[in-house]
Order: sequence, then C-alpha cells, then structure tokens
Amino acid sequence: MKANDQLIETLTHSQVFQDYERAYTEATGLPVTLRPVETWQLPLRGKRKENPFCAMMAEKSRSCAACLQMQETLANSAANEPGTLTCAYGLCETAVPVKLGSETIGYLQTGQAMRQKPTPASFQRAVERAVKLGVDIVNDKAREAYLNSPVVPQKKMDSFSNLLSIFAEHLALKSNQIAVQTANGEPPVIARAKQFIEEHHTDDLSLGQVAQAVHTSIFYFCKLFKKVTGINFTEYVSRVRTEKAKNLLLNPNLRVSEIAYEVGFQSLTHFNRVFKTIVGESPTEYRGHLPSA
Repeated sequence: MKANDQLIETLTHSQVFQDYERAYTEATGLPVTLRPVETWQLPLRGKRKENPFCAMMAEKSRSCAACLQMQETLANSAANEPGTLTCAYGLCETAVPVKLGSETIGYLQTGQAMRQKPTPASFQRAVERAVKLGVDIVNDKAREAYLNSPVVPQKKMDSFSNLLSIFAEHLALKSNQIAVQTANGEPPVIARAKQFIEEHHTDDLSLGQVAQAVHTSIFYFCKLFKKVTGINFTEYVSRVRTEKAKNLLLNPNLRVSEIAYEVGFQSLTHFNRVFKTIVGESPTEYRGHLPSA
C-alpha cells in the first residue's frame, strides 16, 4: 500500500493531472481529486469548487466522521468499476478506480452535487438529519450554501463519470511509466542497476547478474532495490520489458510472438501473462486500441 500511495502522490503532482483537474473543474463546475485507496481525510476537502455546504459540514467532527464512513463505502463500491453514492443530505459523489494492471491503486473522485434542485423542504430534512448527529445547521449561512448546491442530473453525471473513466485509463499508463523511471535522490547502486537492466533487458537477466554488475551481494542488493523502488527485482524487469513491448506493438508488421522475444521474454505464454497483469489486458487487446492497428 505504501508504494501505491507514493505512486498516487506522484501522479497527483504531475503536470498531466493538474492540467486535467483544472480543465475538468472549469468545464463541470465540480471538484475532482485523485485519492489513494485508503484515506483518513475527506478527498474533496479544500479542492477547487468544493461545495460550501460540504465544507461547513467537514468542520464539524461528528458530521465529518459520518462523511468518512460514506467515503469508505464509496471506495468499496468502486473497487472495480465506477460507483456513486448519495449522502444523508442528498449530495452525491462518484469514484472511478485507477488501476495498475489488475490492481486498483486509487480513485478519481468528483461530486458534492444534487441530482435535483434543493428546496427549503429538503433543507429542513437536512437539518433534522444533522440534529441526530448533534450538529446545528439552523442558520442563514448553511441554508444559503445548501440551496446553492450545484445540480447535476443523472444523465450528465454519467457523462462526467465516463470522462473520469477515460482519464483513469490514461493515468494507468502513466503510473506504469513512473514505476520504471529513476527516482530522484536514489542510491548510485540502484541507478547503476537500472541502467544495466535498461541496457540488458533483452538478455535472460538474473538477480545475481545485476548484483554482480553493481558490485554488491545478492542479499544487500535485493533488500535495497525493494526498499528504494517499492517493487522487487523480477517485477521491475517485467515492467521495463512491458514498456518496451508497448512501443513495439505500435508497429502492425511485428507479430506478438516476435515482440515477446525481442524484449527479453523467454516464452509467448509468459509474455502474455505478465503483460496482462501489468497493463490489464492482453498484448493483442492492447494493440486493438491503438490508432495504427
């Protein structure tokens, strides 16, 4: 989980996500965020276009706790496909899973919107629910914030969810690239190891060969590599080879079997299995989505 949280953090600060966040918020009028699978904070707290009513409720400890429970339920419902939940006050949020291969590493989340225009009667019901939590929202500021909540009909919310799903696929590709990039400030031993793997990924590489190439013991290298990169040696090599394969799949004249051996896999079956684990689909299915296919 720690490695995935670091990956989500890196994606959140990437230029591609920040550009998307700005464009999405300006186009929809809704906040959006990229959150890890597990979080003890309200994902949309402090984001641009945050619903003022939600911001007020987040300041109250009891109502905040109720919101956090909803976030956990939403995350569970969106583990494999987009999910939407409506809170006790009538505001809905949508989460779309972001995957690294077949594993969900985080969610794109948006919402804090009503499906129908809020009314004084619905605000009164919200007041009654808040009272049960020991929260007093009987004031003009809360009433105005509630009644001015954005209204997004279900059909439009479905469209927003589709936009997030498309971007989630792009982030999945980006996350795999980040997983094989050299981290800033990493030990020279790991930097040399990554360079050696890059130059010899087509060979039948072993942990012992790389450890010897960077002049360390296998035990020390294995432990340090996992600590620095967050993944083990075998998975890292598989990711490097998969990235190379994705580039070669752009060439329609190359057979999948040719590509498998070209990037260093010893069998087509192993290549197909590893590629699907990392990318989430087979090489043939991946090629089918490419413009040159």
